[in-house]
Amino acid sequence: MSGGWRTAPRGPVGLLNFAAKHCLSAFNVNLSNLERQLSFLREIDLLKSVVRMTPLINQSRRENSAEHSWHLAMYALVLSEHAAAPVDALRVVKMLLIHDIVEIDAGDVPFHDPAARAGQAALEEQAAERIFSLLPAAQAAEFRSLWSEFEAGESDDARFAKSLDRLQPLLHNAATGGGSWVECDVTEEQAMARYGPPIERGSPVLWEEAARLVREHFQKPREG
Repeated sequence: MSGGWRTAPRGPVGLLNFAAKHCLSAFNVNLSNLERQLSFLREIDLLKSVVRMTPLINQSRRENSAEHSWHLAMYALVLSEHAAAPVDALRVVKMLLIHDIVEIDAGDVPFHDPAARAGQAALEEQAAERIFSLLPAAQAAEFRSLWSEFEAGESDDARFAKSLDRLQPLLHNAATGGGSWVECDVTEEQAMARYGPPIERGSPVLWEEAARLVREHFQKPREG
């Protein structure tokens, strides 16, 4: 028979051996993929050890990057109706669960320290290459593509994802008496300039509420 097809041998024993051989071959391929997937899942557990400046709302400690990513995924599910343009909420969730995985290698650079961000993009590119390559090729390509799309921030899904990435720490700071704004001596003007464009681009509705919270915090009379 031409075209690369193999004819199964005749007889019950031959058929059993033929089936066993080809099933085992498929199993080995799948097992290899499974091993790579489990290796990736073990690796990203390290994201729980990357501590951010943003406080938990109960102020018991700072959040870690894994918690941040989970919280953003919930933001996407809850708030997608407020996106500036129609978005695929589940795709945005994927993007947000993936976007900070590179911090395992590159670390989390404080949003309010522009000088510290010099060279960060190159470190994150290297991290993306290493970490996503732990996955089977097709998944690695999908995850890397979603991560790159988020970083570029040009698609409707990415714009909304980026708006949530800025909104979440803003809400935490507003709910905790200033949080990292106080620690980093951030002014009202700086907060409006740093948070405003990315949030408004993804959701004018969310920025309207966020801007109100920023003004409320900074214009509130200070004790002492």
